[in-house]
Amino acid sequence: MAGHSKWANIKRRKAVVDAKRGKLFTKVSKEIIVAAKLGGGDPDGNARLRMAIENARSVSMPVDTIKRAILRGTGELEGTTYEDVIYEGYGPGGVAMIVVCTTDHRNRTTQQLRASFSKYGGNLGETNSVSWNFTRRGEIRIETSRVEDDLLLVAMDVGAEDVVMIDEGALIFCTVDTLGTCVNGLTEAGVAVREQRIVFEPGTMVTMDDPENARLLEKFLDVLDDDDDVQNVFHNAILPDEV
Repeated sequence: MAGHSKWANIKRRKAVVDAKRGKLFTKVSKEIIVAAKLGGGDPDGNARLRMAIENARSVSMPVDTIKRAILRGTGELEGTTYEDVIYEGYGPGGVAMIVVCTTDHRNRTTQQLRASFSKYGGNLGETNSVSWNFTRRGEIRIETSRVEDDLLLVAMDVGAEDVVMIDEGALIFCTVDTLGTCVNGLTEAGVAVREQRIVFEPGTMVTMDDPENARLLEKFLDVLDDDDDVQNVFHNAILPDEV
C-alpha cells in the first residue's frame, strides 16, 4: 500500500509555515467562511468546517479570527461573500491542471486565471476537460517517528487506503467520505495530525522532459500560489529534481 512517490512532485502543497503569513491567513479564513456558509457554524455537524478549523489551528490562526470567520460565513457578521470555483486547464507542455479557488468575484478570478494560463503557454479549459483524469481523495498530513510498517497498520485500522512517507512525517490517503473518521481514529491512536484536506489525485502522468516547459510550469505554479483566490493546485506532471 505504501509508495506513490509521484506525490512528491505532482501536486502543489501549501506551506504550513509560510513567510507570507497574511496571505496564508486570508486563504484559511476564506475556507472557514465558505464552510460555515454552506453547512452552518457548528463544527460538530459540519465536517468541512471542522477540517477548516483544524487547519487554521495548525497555522496558529488566533481563536478570535477563527470565530469571526465563522460568524461571517453564517451571516451573523457582515462581510464579503465567497464561493468555491474549480477551474480546469492545460499548462506548459500539455500538463493537466486543476485549480481550486475561493473568490468573491468569479469573473475577475476567471479573467486572471485565463491570462495566467495563456502567459505561461497553457489554456483554461471547460468543465471536465481534465478532471476525468483525477480522483478526489482525502489527504492527511501527520508528524510521526513511527516506522513505516507500524504506521501502515495504524492507518489501515482506521480505514485509510494508503501511506506515503515524506521527510517531515507521512501523508495518509483515504476516501473523501471517510476523511473525518480517519482523522479521529488517528488522533485517538496518538498520531499528530497536522493538516487534512481533499485532493485531486491524477491518473495518467506526464514527464516533463523539456527543461523550458519544466521551468515555465514551476514559474506558473509560483504565480498561482501567490494568488489570494487560489486555494490549491493539482497537476499530473512529473518534474525533474532540478528545474
